[in-house]
Amino acid sequence: MSPLQRAYFLNKLKAWKDAIVEESRATMAQLQVDSLREPDIADRASSETDWSIELRTRDRQRKLIAKIDSAIRRLYEGEYGYCEVTGDPISLARLEARPIATMTLEAQEKHERIERVSRDD
Repeated sequence: MSPLQRAYFLNKLKAWKDAIVEESRATMAQLQVDSLREPDIADRASSETDWSIELRTRDRQRKLIAKIDSAIRRLYEGEYGYCEVTGDPISLARLEARPIATMTLEAQEKHERIERVSRDD
């Protein structure tokens, strides 16, 4: 991977992380402003359900931030763009679609097939 490509993916990963962090801040600010003291019990239940979904989304994004940080670390260490299973280069198209990818498409498909078989047992 060329230095220009590494810089591109570094900027892409950092921008993605910044967007997630900003969304999380906005959610937390909104949680502090909004009151869940709705007079109607149905409205309160609806609000609590909405916030529960929002918080689950934020939790998934927290896990995504850890993966983004890992990808950034791999970029600095020169390991980014290489499959952690086979050592083969991950295609630029795959990295463009999924910048946090750690496996080639073939290795990922094989991993998912094995996982599916293990789950069926």
